[in-house]
This record gives sequence, structure tokens and C-alpha cells, in this order.
Amino acid sequence: MPGLLIADEDVFSRKRMADLFINAGYQVTVTNTAAGVLYGILKKTAQVVLISTRFDELLATELIPILKKCNRNLTIILVASELPLALIRKARNEGIFYHALKPVRPGDEEELREAVKCAFEKVTHGPEGEWLQ
Repeated sequence: MPGLLIADEDVFSRKRMADLFINAGYQVTVTNTAAGVLYGILKKTAQVVLISTRFDELLATELIPILKKCNRNLTIILVASELPLALIRKARNEGIFYHALKPVRPGDEEELREAVKCAFEKVTHGPEGEWLQ
């Protein structure tokens, strides 16, 4: 089963997203560091990454190109509520799959749930709908 890596410095947000996707049946790994994200990508335990805006001293827009160099097929969903439009554009240019708002209240998770579902469909099926893994 393809893996989902949740990378967020905010422990409450990280736990909330992890609970959401574990309960949905995904194989979930969590981290709060840029090193943890790189480890998950290099070990190929994650095919889809939910990434927040900042890790250690790096912005997500600085980390995304590095992750794409490690695995150009990596599907990245940027989860951020307050990010300047210029940084969102930069993240899109670096190849993110989707930008989702960070769920804050119960019921806010639907957008993120749908984005992850679509990301896994992209990872596991080719452009013609054939099964890849």
C-alpha cells in the first residue's frame, strides 16, 4: 500500500491529520523535521506528502525542489492557511499537486481528504487508468 507522509511542525495539526488518514485506512508516517521528510522520501515509504509551510529553518518552498530532486514522481500537497500568494505560486511552479487549507475545525477536513484521495489515484493509476503498483 502506498504511504502518506504528514510533515508538520504543529503537533496538534500533525496528530489531527494523522488520525484522519489512519482512520481512513492509509499507511501514515509523521514527522516534524526536514530531515524526517527527506528520510521518508529516500526510503520510499511515502508516495504522497502533506507538507506544511515551515520546517526547522526551511520554508516549504525551499524544501519542495529538494524533495522533487529526490523523487520527481512524488506527489506533494501543500497544507497552509496563511501563505502569501507569491509563495503559493512558487510552490505551484515547483510542482506541488495541490494546495489545501489547513483543517482547523471538525468538518474542515473534506477538502484535504479529497485531495489525498485524488493524489493516491494519480500515484496508483496511469494516465489511461491502468494500475501502476
